Formats: sequence, structure tokens, C-alpha cells
Amino acid sequence: MTPHQDWDPRAPEVLADPIAAYDRMRRRCPVAHSDYLHHSVFRHADVMRILMDHETFSSQASRHVSVPNSMDPPEHTAWRALIEPYFGPDRMAAFEPDCRRICAELVAALPRNASVEIMFGLAHPFALRMQCAFLGWPDSLHEPLRQWIHKKNVATLSGDTHAIAAVATEFDQTIRDLLQERRQAGDRAPDDATTRLMRASIHGRAPTEDEIVSILRNWTVGELGTMASSVGIIAYYLATHPALQDQLRHDPSLVRAANDEILRIHAPLIANRRTPTCPARVGGAEIQPGERLTLIWASANRDEAVFGDPDEFRLDRDPALNLLYGAGIHACPGAPLARLELEAMIQALLAGTRALEPSDEHPPMPAIYPASGHRQAILMLRH
Repeated sequence: MTPHQDWDPRAPEVLADPIAAYDRMRRRCPVAHSDYLHHSVFRHADVMRILMDHETFSSQASRHVSVPNSMDPPEHTAWRALIEPYFGPDRMAAFEPDCRRICAELVAALPRNASVEIMFGLAHPFALRMQCAFLGWPDSLHEPLRQWIHKKNVATLSGDTHAIAAVATEFDQTIRDLLQERRQAGDRAPDDATTRLMRASIHGRAPTEDEIVSILRNWTVGELGTMASSVGIIAYYLATHPALQDQLRHDPSLVRAANDEILRIHAPLIANRRTPTCPARVGGAEIQPGERLTLIWASANRDEAVFGDPDEFRLDRDPALNLLYGAGIHACPGAPLARLELEAMIQALLAGTRALEPSDEHPPMPAIYPASGHRQAILMLRH
């Protein structure tokens, strides 16, 4: 018997305006079933409960092991301890000069007093250059990685498991080639995040190649698509809110908090998955062990019960309520890097322009699930 379908996440009206669609579902059906996303969870309280109860709600919600995203304690604990130092204060301080240099170069290369398609003109180059710089990867990977992200999103939306597997295999081979080059270089291998990861120790042994590839895949998937989406969302939001633009130009120290609030309003990452280890009741729905829960960040972070008017921009909100980087034991370990990169990029963009203005003739085109933000957004850059 086919379960009742509460909604269709791939319906044209949902894809045309995902954020509005999630708002409607949160109010109408806070836990909704569909063939595509299984049980979608829309309310902040339900999502937070799931995130904080890792014993009842397992992260092993995929057919493929993902290090450490799809792991539960105690296995997750050791891998998390290995990964977190890569995003610690010392590493961020060491990377910050390169980060800010790249941002300044990208802004300087933009046309002056002209319309710019901000996604391919700035957001995607930013994400690619930052990722390669942080991991020590060559610039020659920029275009292959951009193509890979596009193919991954197309395959995910289609639900074609063979296509998804083929895209994953293609990416994995790229990483394996990089690892092989470092092995051949031996002591001459560059002292970067990738090489340090290869020389790390877990449970008294070196990580296997499959484990290293899985970690780097997670870092890359999370970094490229989400960071490009974030830049596009923030830049367009500032273009449509000139008073906030002026405030941040006057006081750049507010940019980091403003970024988090803008990305609460319009999430750069749509969803994540969990599965219960025992029968559980979520938002009135009975969920059986092994069934998939899809946590809709883009809805939970706009829940009226927590934030009031979800579209109201406020810098004084409690940051602990913002699920932009998750919560609980699986809160994003790369959050310090993401915040640094976005702060540097938006500060450079504001410092390098007099005003950002939206195009009256070309409204932004929404990204297609599983991506978020804008597929295309044209802005006028005034100098």
C-alpha cells in the first residue's frame, strides 16, 4: 500500500519559491510525508529535539558511510576529535590573510559601475578558490569541481541512484589522484590540510584512503555549494536593504552577525537527514525505526514560534536558536571557517563598492533543490 502523500517537494510551485512553500507546510503539516523526502520535519522545536537526542535519532540515515557525518557515538566521537583542530583558532588565524587576499582580488576583478551576475561572477569563483586554498588543491580543479557540484545537484533532484553513485565515484577519483601525488612526493608534499589529514592518526592507525576521501568529500560538498549560495543570498539581500548596507559599511564588525541573521531568513542549506533507532513520535507523526526523517533547516530557522516574524532582520537574536550550522554533537565543525570566509567576502564587497542595487528588469532565479538561494541574481555595482 502506498503511504499518503502530504506534499510533493519537487512540485513546480515548491521549486519556484521553496522558502514560501516550507513556511506553508510548517503551518499546515509540521511533519509531512512524501516519497522523495520521506518524513519532512518543519518546526524548530521538533528539529532541535531530534538534533539533541542522538541516541533516539541516528545519523546513519544513508546507505553509504560518511565520515563522520553518518556516524554515531562512540565512533563519531573519535573522528570528530580528529577533525575539529583543522578549524581551530590557530588554523583560522593562519588562513585569514590568504582568505582576505582572495576576497579582495575577486572584488577588484568585478566590473565597475556595471551589472554583474553575482553567482557566476563572484559567488562560485569565491567558493572554489577558498576551498582549493584551504585544502591546498591546485587552481586547475576549479572548473572540474564546479561541474561536479552541478552534476551532483541534478542527480540528487532526479533521485536516480545510479547517477548519484556515478557522480560520487567521479569525485572520489579526483581526490584519490591528489592523494597519490602527495604520497609520491613524500617529504616534499605540501604542508596543507590535505597532507596533514593523510598523516593523522585515528585509533592508533593512519586513516584509510576511503576514510580520507569521505572526509574530503564532506568538506567539499558542504563548502562549495553552500558557500556559493550564502554569498549570493547575502549580496542580494543587502542590495534590497540599502539601510543595512550602509550600516555594515559604517561598522564592518557587524558583518559576521548580519550574515548569520540573513542566512537564518534564507537558508543556504535546505535539509539534513536522521533515522530513529526505536519507535518515535515527532510532531504527531509515528515514525518507525529505519524510516528517514528530513530536517528542513530552511523552515525550522523561520519558525514563528521561535522568531516571531521570520522575515524581520534583527542583530539581537539569541545565536543559540539559529540552526544555520546545526546543533548538538553534529553541529558543523567547519562553522569557524565558513564564518571567516563569509565575513571576509562581504566586508570586501562592501568596501569595494559604494552601493549594491538589484536589477528591476531581471529578478533573481531560485536555485533548484537540493541547492538553495539563487541560481542567477543580477546586481548593479556602484563605485
